[in-house]
Amino acid sequence: MNRKEISQAEAPANTGTEALLFKDDPQFWFEIERLFGAAEYGGALFGEVIAIAKQIKSGDYDSWYDAHSTFADRLADEAAAQLKKGHKISARDNYLRCSSYYRSAEFFLHAHADDPRVKRAFERSTACYREAAALFTPVIEPVQIPFEGTTLTGYFHNADTSEKPRKTLLMFNGFDGSPEEMHWNGARAAVERGFNVLVVDGPGQYSSVHSQGLHFRPNWESVVTPVVDYALTRKEVDPKRIALHCESLGGYFSPRAAAFEHRLAACISDDGVYDMGATMLELIPAEKREAAQATLFAQNAPELDAILEQIMKTNSVARWYFTHGMYSFGVNSPRAFMAANMDYHLRDGIAEQIQCPTLVLQAEKDLFFQGQAQQLYDHLTCPKAMIKFTDAEGAGAHCQMGASRLAYARAYDWLDETLSAIK
Repeated sequence: MNRKEISQAEAPANTGTEALLFKDDPQFWFEIERLFGAAEYGGALFGEVIAIAKQIKSGDYDSWYDAHSTFADRLADEAAAQLKKGHKISARDNYLRCSSYYRSAEFFLHAHADDPRVKRAFERSTACYREAAALFTPVIEPVQIPFEGTTLTGYFHNADTSEKPRKTLLMFNGFDGSPEEMHWNGARAAVERGFNVLVVDGPGQYSSVHSQGLHFRPNWESVVTPVVDYALTRKEVDPKRIALHCESLGGYFSPRAAAFEHRLAACISDDGVYDMGATMLELIPAEKREAAQATLFAQNAPELDAILEQIMKTNSVARWYFTHGMYSFGVNSPRAFMAANMDYHLRDGIAEQIQCPTLVLQAEKDLFFQGQAQQLYDHLTCPKAMIKFTDAEGAGAHCQMGASRLAYARAYDWLDETLSAIK
């Protein structure tokens, strides 16, 4: 069996919209779909993504980097020339897309975190976004939030320049995204609806792991509480109307934080996650799962290590998932990454401690968290709602990639109504 046949046989089916490109590599296709979705709020152009994709060989991480980075370099030069001539809108739009393409460029390279391409793309992505942010009205403000002797990077999106206290949405990305990416993954959709938005990069996430070596932690309330503290220092923030929305792995982070941080007025879990450990174990063939779980924390588990190595060889999603996971969790083996995930759950009454109204989003063909949203919803005892997104409406992919305007309309209408009911 050749590599292509293995990939097709072993790859998960839940990739959302049927692949138009990279049909033998569901992880590459999802990342292309992610860029298509970014176009809805200015983070890409359909034609540009197609032009980039044409330069990529399926499964080839080097060609993925080269195609994205080369395109972003050319666009960044164009943006700089436009800004020099005073064409601020043109420069803003180009810088925004540059940031997106640079973020995507280094996405698959984290098995070798010291690769200079990783540092260059990270720095270029951040720099280009800040160039764009300064050209918005109101300006999107970079912020540094005090956190355990260091700071967390973020951006404050003001709904207007009045400084009037407003409903405010705190946002975190998930397993692999950036705070800059949240510009088109919800932040601007919320701003359009009159929210202030504070986007923050927590431990394990983009700038925190790239530049500070901060790794993921399961007790996400320890991250959100300092962010709430910071938000309450700003006169633009209505202290009674602070909500939290996290995406992807953030579908675990937001309800976990809400279970312990009771100053939140509402919570959105997108897509819902109840037990990350369970999702990891599902990667292992069913007949070997019980034995694998029994040896997961053993000092030596050669059989399980061999199983995980084989999964990474034959499944393009797992290949990336484990390499990035080791990087962002700060562990040195696939098994250690899987073991670390066992602490990321809302069992043992944690979900039941959430008090604020909570919205759970569910994608029909979620690539990573099938069935998790329903489990979370079933365990909630707070005021709750669920919105299900289907493939038939073009919104069945993980976090509704490619259908952002549809998804954020539904989610933020719920949030607006929920916060408006607060006296």
